[in-house]
Amino acid sequence: MKDQKKEAQPAEVELSAYEKAAQEGIDPRCIPQWLDGPVPEHDKIKYPDYPKTDQESWKYLYDRQMKFLPGRACNEYMDGTESLNLSNNKIPSLKDLSHVFYKMTGWKVARVPGLIQSQNFFELLRRKVFPSTDYIRGKDELDYTPAPDLFHDIFGHMPLLTNKAFASFYQKFGEAALNAEGKNRTKLETFHWFSVEFGLINNPEGRRIYGAGILSSLKEVQHSLSDQVKVRPFDPETIVTQEYDVWHLQPVLFAIDSFEQLEEGFYKWCKKSGLLN
Repeated sequence: MKDQKKEAQPAEVELSAYEKAAQEGIDPRCIPQWLDGPVPEHDKIKYPDYPKTDQESWKYLYDRQMKFLPGRACNEYMDGTESLNLSNNKIPSLKDLSHVFYKMTGWKVARVPGLIQSQNFFELLRRKVFPSTDYIRGKDELDYTPAPDLFHDIFGHMPLLTNKAFASFYQKFGEAALNAEGKNRTKLETFHWFSVEFGLINNPEGRRIYGAGILSSLKEVQHSLSDQVKVRPFDPETIVTQEYDVWHLQPVLFAIDSFEQLEEGFYKWCKKSGLLN
């Protein structure tokens, strides 16, 4: 693999929505950083000495979101929170969560310092390693933070990594993303946005949420299933060309019928695009 950190970005590469926002100077914490070496994984992750205020923030955020998720979050997500034994008692240990993943789907967790460059991120996913922060947002950002934090990473993302079909899809995503160049790179980031971050799924009981960006956001949880959102059926070709803004409530979302459909549909699109064999 070429050292893309040292190479100039090709002129034809389109910027993602996050990169465009970062260039506009909205929030420096949203500028992805390169990892300068290996990061702690699995048993090498240490539990921080969190102050009492951080534990209070976790309890507040956990309790607030859980009030809205029954009947809104998908069955697979809710099952995942039970498998991970998430509760409002204390901030979970990344190492403990990593052991649950490893037993259920073969994944592990790595501790990262913040928002990381896509190449670092995709390489971890390809190896079945989920990158997570271990710090929580401040008291002044409990309602909304544009920056990554452990609540979004743990509460939003991790429950679905206990689901075999979703975990398999996510590993394929990392592999495909490492092969992507030019416009395909931006298309994959768009696909990630409308699936992993802001995806909906049609459960037998009705339409539910599976995207981490919705599940960890109070406003998005209430907004995403309302009549203010136009919901389109799952179609990779349509998804990868859909425009979006990372700073506002989402007006357009896509709904899958199952995580098997997500995995199979993504794989077929990648094969057609030359991103997977």
